[in-house]
Amino acid sequence: MLAPFRLAYAPYIRRRLWTTVAVLVLAAPLLRAQEISGELRQWHDVVLTFAGPETSESAEPNPFLHYRLDVVFEKDDARLVVPGYVAADGDAAETGATSGDRWRVHFVPDETGEWTYRVSFRRGPDVAVAGDPHAGEPLAPDGLTGTLDIAPSDKTGRDHRAHGLLRYVGERYARYEGSGEYFIQVGAQSPENLLAYADFDGTVDHGGAENRLEDGLHRYEAHVRDWRTGDPTWGDGRGKGLIGALNYLAGKGMNTVYSLTMNVGGDGREIYPWTGYEERARYDISKLAQWEIVLSHMDRLGLQLMVITQEEENEQLLGKLTTLRKLYYRELIARFSHHHALLWDLSEEMDRWRYYTTEDIRELCRYIKALDPYQHPIQYVQWKGELLPPEKGYGRLLGFPHFDGTALQHDPEFTHRATKTWVDLSAAAGHRWLVGVIEINPTSTGVLPDAEDYWHDTVRKHSLWGNLMAGGSGTVFFFGYAHPHSDLDMEDWRSRDHFWDLLRHAHRFFTRFLPFHEMAHADELTPNPRDFVFAKRNEVYAVYLPDGGTAELDLTGAPGTFDVQWYDPRSGGELQDGTVRTVAGGAVRSLGEAPRDRGLDWAVLVRRPPGNATAPATSGPAFNRETRMLVKLQTPLSTARSRPGDRVAASVISPERYLG
Repeated sequence: MLAPFRLAYAPYIRRRLWTTVAVLVLAAPLLRAQEISGELRQWHDVVLTFAGPETSESAEPNPFLHYRLDVVFEKDDARLVVPGYVAADGDAAETGATSGDRWRVHFVPDETGEWTYRVSFRRGPDVAVAGDPHAGEPLAPDGLTGTLDIAPSDKTGRDHRAHGLLRYVGERYARYEGSGEYFIQVGAQSPENLLAYADFDGTVDHGGAENRLEDGLHRYEAHVRDWRTGDPTWGDGRGKGLIGALNYLAGKGMNTVYSLTMNVGGDGREIYPWTGYEERARYDISKLAQWEIVLSHMDRLGLQLMVITQEEENEQLLGKLTTLRKLYYRELIARFSHHHALLWDLSEEMDRWRYYTTEDIRELCRYIKALDPYQHPIQYVQWKGELLPPEKGYGRLLGFPHFDGTALQHDPEFTHRATKTWVDLSAAAGHRWLVGVIEINPTSTGVLPDAEDYWHDTVRKHSLWGNLMAGGSGTVFFFGYAHPHSDLDMEDWRSRDHFWDLLRHAHRFFTRFLPFHEMAHADELTPNPRDFVFAKRNEVYAVYLPDGGTAELDLTGAPGTFDVQWYDPRSGGELQDGTVRTVAGGAVRSLGEAPRDRGLDWAVLVRRPPGNATAPATSGPAFNRETRMLVKLQTPLSTARSRPGDRVAASVISPERYLG
């Protein structure tokens, strides 16, 4: 009975067999061309490289604008749409290649277990910036699918892969999603043209502001000695100066670095991602691949990057939300958003002129948040905020869910008051901001070299401690142009070696001795208007005395006894005993005097002894379902995440881990 059946269906079976063989033969090159690199671990950079159309930086159709690679990653009810980019031969940082058929995407899994992925690859006019996922026409490798089995991270110490993505979580401090640790930023704003580095391909000075560099480009030769065996280089051993400089800054305990990614027509005129100074739609693949090496090293060092996307001088170079600007943001996000700790900064001094309306700024924020799968926070630098009229500045963005932080620029004496203002106003508006400081005036001075101002009294007292004692998210510092190693020609961060120590001492006080994420400014608790108070009322109080001397603290509503210890902001170290070791609550109490140097600044820590708390300590919000939704607040469904998740105990970065 089977023989007639076989004979009747033989032609059909042969046709299906040959069809199947043909499909497998045609698909084999594509399947072989798919490469997965990087460690398949949680919080690591998993790199997927695909074979696509052969193209080049100068090809038609333009591979940056008229092709679009997106990869959808899914696990349970999590879904991330991650944009990709053309990668030339896949090794352009080393080869300098400008052409090839490699297309790449970076994925940072936030959970262990099996993830699936599906490729979308489209071609068509301006498809890279089209909002429609079905725009253009599909071409290989469109539709390719696969799975990734993700293991736990094996990293420790400062390495971001030990902590996870640094998230905005609706509080005054960012928080690592993996470890649950809260983050206070300390670091360098200068040089603002960090990436104007001679060892990067296609990097040339085009006649910017006068500086002390021979050809307008950095080499960081003083930091070559800080490069270590095993650290990355590219090409013929290039990159040691910049890699060593970052090693040095991390070794001093800093955790944040600032850099422009474009300064065409601005101060420096050496940084741009394009193939030429006049180009706007074609990107230098090897240069950006070399930037990627540096940013990956920053992840290993535990350094956050503030990405300043433009200056006030070139605010209209790409128009407002034009095709060119959308493409610029897409390329930055596709190539660099996988890095764990990024701050997107819309512009330096964005509100100085009247180029951008409130709605213009909101549109830029919406576009970035819709495209960035990792939802990094957004800020911009405010020009001398104390001089701005009410209709300008940050006030117009209060309560807007896609704008997350300040980058204050003003005289040091304004820091504490301005920080308190934006902390309070953003909280009242229902969307708390990361209130950071980014530039200290006057611009001719900024932070002087140690040789000219060893103790940095004004900056230390007013900008650094002033911000932190008001509940600010931290500070990065600018070097004035009138002094050696300035904002544009900084070659040796050791010119401020002692200054980094002062920043580290402040950071250590807050992260080791205070539950800072549970505290708030409370200057009204001391009678001296120059003193700063930071408190979790009834539990722990920090009092900063910029002028030294004695202090009184109002403990009227806090029964019981409190220990009193002192911290030296100038030398750091351990807590010390002053003339008063304990005080009773219930009234205004004298805290006594410091152990020594009583005319200098001190911080006083007043806290309940262990085991004498009146209420259990509260933790910050865990990364559960509600917090994940807060992180993804009003983002498109393509990137929204909503799943239960495990609770993570709240903690802060210990000094041992911070300096490890």
